[in-house]
Amino acid sequence: MSQRSEFRRKGRATIIDVGRVAGVSDATVSRALNTPEKVSKATRQRVEHAIAETGYVPNPLAKAMVSGRTFTVGALVPTLDHAIFSRFLNALETELSHQSYNLVVAVTDGDNAVEVKKAEKLLSMGVEGLIVTGLSHNAELLARAQRAQVPLVATSYFEPTAALPTIGYDNERAAVLACDHLVALGHRNIAVIHGPVATNDRTRSRVDALRAMPPDIKLQFIETSLDYRGGGNAVTSWDPAVTAILCLSDVLAMGALFKLQAMGKQVPADVSLMGFDDMDVSAFLTPPLTTLHLPIAQMGRDAAQAVCRYLEEGTPIQSVELTARVAVRGSTAPLA
Repeated sequence: MSQRSEFRRKGRATIIDVGRVAGVSDATVSRALNTPEKVSKATRQRVEHAIAETGYVPNPLAKAMVSGRTFTVGALVPTLDHAIFSRFLNALETELSHQSYNLVVAVTDGDNAVEVKKAEKLLSMGVEGLIVTGLSHNAELLARAQRAQVPLVATSYFEPTAALPTIGYDNERAAVLACDHLVALGHRNIAVIHGPVATNDRTRSRVDALRAMPPDIKLQFIETSLDYRGGGNAVTSWDPAVTAILCLSDVLAMGALFKLQAMGKQVPADVSLMGFDDMDVSAFLTPPLTTLHLPIAQMGRDAAQAVCRYLEEGTPIQSVELTARVAVRGSTAPLA
């Protein structure tokens, strides 16, 4: 019977089993795994052989108990339904993995009370850092992260005076930048379709900034559910005075586009349409969607790097502003 078969029959192989097969101490096995540069090449090869022979798999819980580290970061996001969060989490996890850290994700449904409970669970699992979305959080969340001595970073927002470091974009400036694109095309009567503001501080900041636009720009604000249906419902009652529609999400813009086309309206001949986020699919619509590009992937990478530098080197986490830009495509045109 092979060593691997024997250990399968007996149960999970341990570091002691590896040492016995390799003919070295368990301390030497540990060094070969964790600090291989401190072990000779010949010894490393013997340990690697023994690992393959026994089928040994490192126990992360045991490693955490010995080192006092879990090398795990937690992320709290409102939802996984929207591609913008999937893109962010993908970049975050990829960069954390490059830094030899793991990612655990919890969904809050945009509820601050749920966020606190989910954060407690992540902290009880031993996460060494927490990454959240936006700036509207219960004070209890900040207090618990502070008690656990765990860094807390807010994303999708840039506010250098906030109580916690922010890595993201200026939502007010981004909204004005999007509206300015339509104004530069000659549009002065614009419908603004947005999701709920009560539970989303990013949307609230964007709407507040647009309400402060000059009075010669007539903006009609329509709040709806943040989904395709909501975007479609928002354009059901057509106002012929509106020459452009600014949706504060590509999801809403796609719902509006499909509904306008079903109503026989031509985009952009009858009305210009603009989104916000720059989802991957937006460039492949008919017509391709003009939208505000948000640096979501860069935000994930920057957040991961900032947390890892803090955990590895003690480098304080600084707020970082990322730049949004207009991605001009075929769904907007000059006012006829």
